[in-house]
Amino acid sequence: MKRLALLLLACFSTFAMANLYEIPLKDIDGKEVTLKAYEGKVLLVVNVASQCGLTPQYQALQALQEKYAGKGFTVLAFPCNDFGSQEPGSNDEIKQFCSTKYKVSFPLFDKIHVKGADQHPLYQKLSGKDGAFPGDVKWNFGKFLIGRDGKPLARFEPGTTPDDAALLKAVDEALAAK
Repeated sequence: MKRLALLLLACFSTFAMANLYEIPLKDIDGKEVTLKAYEGKVLLVVNVASQCGLTPQYQALQALQEKYAGKGFTVLAFPCNDFGSQEPGSNDEIKQFCSTKYKVSFPLFDKIHVKGADQHPLYQKLSGKDGAFPGDVKWNFGKFLIGRDGKPLARFEPGTTPDDAALLKAVDEALAAK
C-alpha cells in the first residue's frame, strides 16, 4: 500500500511538473507564449526589477547567458513589481532599460506577480504552497534552475549572484545531465 502511494505521488509530481511548459505567459511584447519553446533546455527563471540594489545582477545574468547559451541554457527574466515597487515601468520601458543599460539578449516576459493572492501560475509551480520549492520569493532576483526535463532542480535566493560558485556548479550539472 505504501509503495502504491509513493508511486502515485511520483506520477502526480511528474505530471504536475510536466505542465510547466504549458503555463500561459506573455513575452515582453505582450505576445501569448508558453515555455514550450524552451523544452529540452536548462533554464534559470529570475524575477527582475530595474530599480533595485540587486539590479546590477543583470550584467552577471547576461554573462551567464553568453557563457552557456550554446550548450542548451537560457535565462528567462520575469519583471516583477512586488518588492518595494522597484519595477514600476511599462514593458516597453523595461525592455528599453535592459537592452540599453545591460545589453540583455535573454528572453524577457510580461510583468507578473511572484507572490501573494495574484501569484502567477508559473510561480505557483515554483514557490507556491504545493510548488517545487514552497515559500515566498523573498525579493527581486530570486532564481529557480529548471532541468532539461522541465523539473525544478534548485532555488537560489536573491543575494546569490549569477556568478556564484554553487549556482554555476548547479548549471554545469544540469547541462551535463541527459
